[in-house]
Order: sequence, then C-alpha cells, then structure tokens
Amino acid sequence: MLEIPESTVIARQLNETVKGKKIKEVEAEHTKHSFAWYHGDPADYAAKMEEREIGNSTGIGSMIETELSEYSFITGDGANIRYFAPGEKLPDRYQTRITLEDDSSLIITVQMYGAMFLIDPETYDNPYYLAGKEKPLPGTEDFDYEYFTALREDLSGKISVKEFLATHQRIPGLGNGVLQDILFEAGLYPKRKINTLKDADFRRTYEAILHVLKQMTDLGGRDTEKDLFGQPGRYLTKLSKKTAGKPCPYCGNLIQKANYLGGTVYYCPSCQE
Repeated sequence: MLEIPESTVIARQLNETVKGKKIKEVEAEHTKHSFAWYHGDPADYAAKMEEREIGNSTGIGSMIETELSEYSFITGDGANIRYFAPGEKLPDRYQTRITLEDDSSLIITVQMYGAMFLIDPETYDNPYYLAGKEKPLPGTEDFDYEYFTALREDLSGKISVKEFLATHQRIPGLGNGVLQDILFEAGLYPKRKINTLKDADFRRTYEAILHVLKQMTDLGGRDTEKDLFGQPGRYLTKLSKKTAGKPCPYCGNLIQKANYLGGTVYYCPSCQE
C-alpha cells in the first residue's frame, strides 16, 4: 500500500523517468474491478489526457499527484503504478494504461482496492486529497515537535497510540504499514493508551517517526512494497508479515501478530511496553 515512503519514492522516479513526455494514448477501466475507483466517467479519461505533457509528480501522503496542465492524475492508496519500457510486454489485466510518445507505458493495477482519479485540483474537495496537500508531512519544516504535540489536543486520552498516529488522516500517509517499525523504535505497544505516555515517550515517538520514515525513503521504500519498476524497497522491515514469528532483532523473543482496529499489528512483547 502507498504510504509516505513509497509515494515519495515513486513520485521521484516518475519525475526522473516520464516527466516532460507527451501522452499518446490512454485506456481506463481496461479490466473491470469492483473496488477500482475513478473520478467521473473513466471513458472520458482518454479525451482529457491524450496529447498532454506529463508534469511534476508529488507524493502527498498515501497518494501520488501527477500534473497534466489544468488536470491532475491521482494514484491513490491500493493502486500500483508501474513503468514499462518501449517494447516491454504489458500485463493482460490492468485497470489503466497511459502510453507515452516514446511507446513506454504507465500501468496502474488494483488488487484489493485503489483509486485512479483524474481531477481538477482547483475544485476537487476529497478530504484525503486535501489533507495530503494541506497538512505538514514528517520531514518538512512545519512538522516540528510543537505541531506534533498539538495533534493530541482535544483527543480522548483513552485512544491508543495506533489510533492516534494512523487514523483520521492526522498524519497523511502514515498508515498501519510504516506504523509498526515506528512504534518498535519508540518502544511502544500499539494498544497503549496515549494518556499513559510521559513527555519522554511522546518525544521519543516524534523522533522515531522522523528517523524511521527517512530511513524507509532513503532506501527506496519498504521491502514489503514495490517501486515504479516493480522492485522491492531496500528498507528491511523489522515488524511486518516478513518477520512475524521470527526472533526480535534486539531481545530474541518472537515477534507477535494480532488483529487490532481493522488491521494487523506486529510487536515484540518484551521491547514494546
């Protein structure tokens, strides 16, 4: 799933690979999918996108925004975007194909669910999009410790650290995936209530967010996800489906797995309070 590291990495790869190229042909909704979401009628995408030049791409939390003159093309969480070089065989099943002037293609596919939105950025009012555009993201100047501590104001102290960090778009693009290693580095159990956190715990959590997300991004994303070229990231996740049931790298106890708040959490019973 697209989270901050992957959206940042793939946006950079798009800028390095296809920025400035003209779109020759677009095919949306090639393979029907019940949970592939479009904005407006996908049959209109070709007329609106063809002959336009690929502009700048930006990672905005769990989305990638690619500028197309007065439009933007949004690849959302759950949609996988891949680059295929000229002459490279394309998959038989996909949701959207964007073929460029040099006969290279961008292919977007959806497994569980995913969004491929062609929008007018001046009028589009989707709350997830607006949150990603307007809220400070970790690693930016405005995401300082004062801003981070303000996020918990007016919240019930009974919510858990997972609910605080990874729900309601408080930090766009910080989802359940990257959360695991952040809490591991902070030494916090995912179900721990935020009213039990001392100032030192909260400071440690803030620093873990910055450090872990920077590592993930610098290494091209997580090893559980793939980049624009279909290559897994080089950041080796400490807590993920790849490490469940294996020894903790710090204490040797087995990594545990549990269902919580509609998703899977992983934790070390010794290292995370």
